[in-house]
Amino acid sequence: MKNFEIAKILYHIALYLEIEGEQFKPRAYEKAARSIEALTEDVSEIYKRGGIRALMEIPGVGESIATKIEEMILTGKLKYYEQLKEKIPVDIENLSAIEGIGPKTIKTLYQKLKIKTVEDLEKAAKERRIRKLKGFGEKSEEDILRAIEFFKRSKGRFILGYVLPLLRDIEERLRKLPEVKKVNIAGSTRRMKETIGDADFLVVSDKPEKVMDFFVHMPEVSHVYGKGSTKTMVKLKNGLDADVRVIPEKSYGAALQYFTGSKDHNITLRRIAIEKSWKLSEYGVFDKNGKYLFGKTEEEVYEGLGLKWIPPELRENTGEIEAAMKNKLPKLIDYNSLKGDLQIQTKWTDGTNSIKEMAEEAKKLGLEYIAITDHTKSLAFTGGLDEKKLLEQKKEIEKVNKELEGIIILSGAEVNILKDGKLDISDKILSQLDVVGASVHSHFNLSKTEQTNRIIKAMENENVDILFHPTGRQLQVREPYEVDIEKIIQVAKDTGTVLEINAFPDRLDLKDEHIKKAVEIGAKLIINSDSHNKHQIHYLEFGIAQARRGWAEAKDIVNTRKLNEFLKMLKH
Repeated sequence: MKNFEIAKILYHIALYLEIEGEQFKPRAYEKAARSIEALTEDVSEIYKRGGIRALMEIPGVGESIATKIEEMILTGKLKYYEQLKEKIPVDIENLSAIEGIGPKTIKTLYQKLKIKTVEDLEKAAKERRIRKLKGFGEKSEEDILRAIEFFKRSKGRFILGYVLPLLRDIEERLRKLPEVKKVNIAGSTRRMKETIGDADFLVVSDKPEKVMDFFVHMPEVSHVYGKGSTKTMVKLKNGLDADVRVIPEKSYGAALQYFTGSKDHNITLRRIAIEKSWKLSEYGVFDKNGKYLFGKTEEEVYEGLGLKWIPPELRENTGEIEAAMKNKLPKLIDYNSLKGDLQIQTKWTDGTNSIKEMAEEAKKLGLEYIAITDHTKSLAFTGGLDEKKLLEQKKEIEKVNKELEGIIILSGAEVNILKDGKLDISDKILSQLDVVGASVHSHFNLSKTEQTNRIIKAMENENVDILFHPTGRQLQVREPYEVDIEKIIQVAKDTGTVLEINAFPDRLDLKDEHIKKAVEIGAKLIINSDSHNKHQIHYLEFGIAQARRGWAEAKDIVNTRKLNEFLKMLKH
C-alpha cells in the first residue's frame, strides 16, 4: 500500500469513529493520516527499516495505529476498517466531501432517511425531505444542493500536492530504465496547477515496447485503457488517469511544449507560427513545404518564434507571451529562496510535533527562522491558547532558542478574527509577540460587505502583521467566502499588512490571479506552510509554485529576506 492509500483509510476511520460518537480517537487517526500524507518517504520503507517501532516515530502514530499500518502494509487491507464499513454502510468519502455534511449529520441522515450516497442526499434534498428533520430547514436543503454542485464541479480533479510525490516517483522510475534517454512530467502538473485531471509522461526511448511494458505493470496501476507502441493509458489506484508517450528525440522539445499547455497558450503560439508561414505541432516547427525546422528543445521552439523561454507556471495566456516578446518576463522567485516559515502549529494546539522538532526540520530544509503560530482561544476544538498560555509558550520558545543553533524561533499566534472584526486575544499580549497572523475560521456566510469590513478591521489593528489564508477557500471542500479581494489587497498595502500565500495543498490561498494583483500594486506577500507536523513544512514548494503562477519575484515575498530585514517589514 502507498502512503496516500493508508492515509485515506485512516481518515475514513476517523470519520466512522466520529459518527459513533467517539471523542478523542478521531483526532488521533486524523493526525496520523496527515503525517503519513506528508511523508517524503514511502511508509513501507520506514517499516522495512525498523518495523512497528519505526512507524511509531512518525508524528501522531502510536502503537495501536502503527499495528494497523503494519497490517495494511503486509496484507493490503485492514480488518478493523472493513468492520466499520459493514457497521455503517455509507459512502463516507464522498458524503463527507460535501460542505456542511459532517459525521454527525451523516449519522442522522442515514438513521432517519437511509441516505448512503451523494445521489441519495441530492434526491432527498430535491424532494424536500431533509427540511423535516430536527435541526434542519429549507435553508439547509438549499445549502446542501449548492454544496453538491460544488462537489460535482470538483469531481475528477486531484489536488496537486497530494499526488505529486507519486508522480515524481513514477517519473524517477522511468528515468532509471536503461531504455529511457529523457523523461518529463508534462500537462498541468508541470504548470503546477492547484488541481490536475490526469498525468502525462513524455519519454525519449529507442525501445518503446520496454517502456510500455514497465508502465502497465507498475504496482499503482488498477486498469489499462490501452497499450500501444507510442502511447499507453492507465488508471492508477488513486483514481488518476495517466499516460506515457514515447517521442522522437528531434521532436521532444516541441512535444514537451505542446503537452505542457495550456490550451490557450498553445493556440497563441500556433498563431505566431502561422504568421511566419510555419506550422507548430507536437512534432516540431515546419516550414510551409513541410520541412522540419526545429523542435528538439523547448528553448528552440520559443526562440524560433521570437520569444524568450517562458516558465511553465506562466503558460496560461495571461500576458506572458507579450511579455516574452518584449523581454519583460518577471524573474520568478526560485524554489529554494525562502529563508523563513511564519505559520507553524505545534503540539501546544492541533499540531503533532514539538516546537523543537518543527525548528529542527525547518533547519534541515535550509530555513533560517520560523514563527510558532498556534491557534488562539476561540478555536476551542484545536485547544486554542489563551493569553496566559501564549506567554507560557513564549518562554518555552526562548528556552528552545538557547538549545538550538542555526535557526531562530519567533513567538507568534494565529489569532482568530471574530464576527465583528475584533481579535480573540488582547492587544497587550499581541504586542509582546514577534509575529501576529490573523485569520477567519467562522461565520463564512456573511455578506460580501460584512466579511470585507470584518477583515479590514482586523488588518487595521497595529499588532496584526499577516493576514493568513485571506479568502478562506479549501480546494474541493468549500468555496472562498464572499469578500472584496481587490479592496483587501489595497488595504493590505495601505496598512502594511502582509498577505499570505498559504502553501497547504488544499488551500493555496491566495490564488494566482490575486497574487498577480498584489504584485502589481506593491502589496507585501509571504509564503507559509501552515504545517501541523514537521513533514508538512515541505509544502512550502507549493506556495512558491503558486507565487510563480502569480508572477511574483523574490522581492515581492517578505520571507526571502534575512531575519533582521524581514522583521523590519512587519508592523510591530
